[in-house]
Amino acid sequence: MDINNLLNELNAKSEFPWTPLYTQDGTETIDDPGSMGYWALASTIFFTMFVYIFENYLNQRQLQTYNQTEFPKQLEITVQKIDSESKTMQDTSKSTNEEKDSEKPDRNAPLLPQLRSKFTKSQSYGKDKMLFGMFSELYGTAETILFLLLGFLPYMWDTAKQIGDNQYFRVEGEIGISLIFLLLVTVIGMVTSLPFELYSTFRIEKKHGFNKMTSSLFVSDKMKGLVLTIAIGGPFTALLLKIIQIGGDKFYLYVWAFMSVFSIFMMTIYPLVIMPMFNKYDTLPDGELKKSIYTLADKVKYPLTNLFVMDGSKRSSHSNAFMFGFGSNKRIVLFDTLLDQVSNQEILAILGHELGHWKLGHTLSNFVITQLYTGAMFYGFSLCFKSLELFSAFGFSTQESIPSIIALLVYTQTLWAPVDKCLSFILTVFSRHNEFGADEFSLNMDMSRDLQSGLCKIHLENLGAMCPDKLYSAYHYSHPPLVERLGRMMELDAKKK
Repeated sequence: MDINNLLNELNAKSEFPWTPLYTQDGTETIDDPGSMGYWALASTIFFTMFVYIFENYLNQRQLQTYNQTEFPKQLEITVQKIDSESKTMQDTSKSTNEEKDSEKPDRNAPLLPQLRSKFTKSQSYGKDKMLFGMFSELYGTAETILFLLLGFLPYMWDTAKQIGDNQYFRVEGEIGISLIFLLLVTVIGMVTSLPFELYSTFRIEKKHGFNKMTSSLFVSDKMKGLVLTIAIGGPFTALLLKIIQIGGDKFYLYVWAFMSVFSIFMMTIYPLVIMPMFNKYDTLPDGELKKSIYTLADKVKYPLTNLFVMDGSKRSSHSNAFMFGFGSNKRIVLFDTLLDQVSNQEILAILGHELGHWKLGHTLSNFVITQLYTGAMFYGFSLCFKSLELFSAFGFSTQESIPSIIALLVYTQTLWAPVDKCLSFILTVFSRHNEFGADEFSLNMDMSRDLQSGLCKIHLENLGAMCPDKLYSAYHYSHPPLVERLGRMMELDAKKK
């Protein structure tokens, strides 16, 4: 059947095109094709499908690269150069500390044979994740469309009002009902996503040797997460909605200020209070590595006050390192898995890259961009906040004011969704630019060779994609592919020499 005929038949059976199955009492029919709400629901569904089709196309391209059996030639040529330089410098660059590191297998072994040996495993891991991700995205898209057509949001709001109106405890007012509504939606979201998380963690990650998490730890993490969501998200949501209520026509300015303060608050307490609830942080033992890191921090005038080792290995064998803190109280955290995978000099080079982000202002610029994004979103929200026909298209009554939390959810799903996708891609491009800049910063500190070998080791230990599709990586990767980063550093090295 022709799609136009199908739409005409659907319209003929309904007073309003694409009306949700469940609607609140007092929902009015909007028959003006020029109004904001007339095609709002249909447009949202079509945009959701368009995004899914486009991203599925990229997934198919990436999936084809995982079917390749030949080691990528460009990566081979690039890593051969790294091995060649390492071989000529290996004897002269060894220190006492490096001799201790060499007791660990493959610490100073050539990189290319290691990458070759992990290529098949990397392809298999990437393929498994991609196939599972494609199924998850299909389900997520179907769920989103189904919830829109069924009228999930108006139904859950009416359910929240019924829960708040009972003989044992009574919850009155929009903010109280909104908190019940969000709790219901959060719990439903946890339940529907739970099978996917279980399969990803205990099937895919375990199959490829990454998962170290027990079932009891998984349940404990989930319960802690839910408690924290209620303890922090509840008061945050209540304050946000109160500001919208009393802020008048310029409420977006007050919301913007509140969101900025809350972001700083969370950036402060998250590593100090929340993260220690999930992981153990021990001070890095005294030794050559600790001394070298403090020396590096002093060299770039980074006010380092503490060095920690996090027990990331109790959940996964993936590795990482990060920095946090404000003002003159900065801290660096190393995953215990990272200490086992790379040498001390490579750790210093990796930290040199991270310090480059700080020195070049990337951390501050990312914070500023995030706040500008938030301000723009809430300003756009203020322009359509009172547009009853928009929300009527999703099954909400036009006989009373729209709850702020509902208005915000509908707005982010409709008018803001295309803007969000465009801005997200721009931010991805910006992030890749910053990664190249931080690599160059590390290179200018004479750490290029160690950074290159360290990135290769992390890549092979994490079974990263060795031949990613260009379009897929350009759209999804916040970090440039390994071969691009290595090639760029080699070009800069050649220019410097």
